[in-house]
Amino acid sequence: MLNHQKAAELALKHLLNLGHRQIAFIKGQEFSSDTEVRWSNIERVAKQHGLQMNPSLVTQLQGDSPSPELGHRAARTLLASGEPFTALFAFNDISAMGAIRALREAGRRVPEDVSVVGFDDIPSAAYQKPGLTTVRQPLREMGRAAAEILLKRINRPGSELHEKHTVEPELVIRETTCGVTVGHGVRAKQRR
Repeated sequence: MLNHQKAAELALKHLLNLGHRQIAFIKGQEFSSDTEVRWSNIERVAKQHGLQMNPSLVTQLQGDSPSPELGHRAARTLLASGEPFTALFAFNDISAMGAIRALREAGRRVPEDVSVVGFDDIPSAAYQKPGLTTVRQPLREMGRAAAEILLKRINRPGSELHEKHTVEPELVIRETTCGVTVGHGVRAKQRR
């Protein structure tokens, strides 16, 4: 399993270090097994860092399509709230990609007006324009560990193996995040 607390810390600390305090969030679908654990860790880490989370800046993906359209709709909901935000943390890379399109359609520049962070580091994240900053899940390591645990259970049927393997995420910083100019609400041109 992924260390979801560290994943939340990596993303939120990155945005906070860039000066973001008005952060919008796109939660995963209710049926997703990762939604609850990921969201509870985001809330915990935000509280630890004194980040006030505005309920008007939290929306949830609706639908079961693996399309960026879900993120597009979620970002449009956030924009329609009228609440200002300088950063967006999306449930996954696909929803982040849809959100970026909605932001652009609303005349917002990424990252100059709104920084965006995704989650997963799918292969196409690096090839977006701009390249998507994201929390990488080490999927290959997770798959290898799951296969090893499965083989142990097959080789020792009836044994009480309750082995858990925690893997560590990594923040991959690309071009969808940059700093906020203090006191002006204007984005700094320098990317970090």
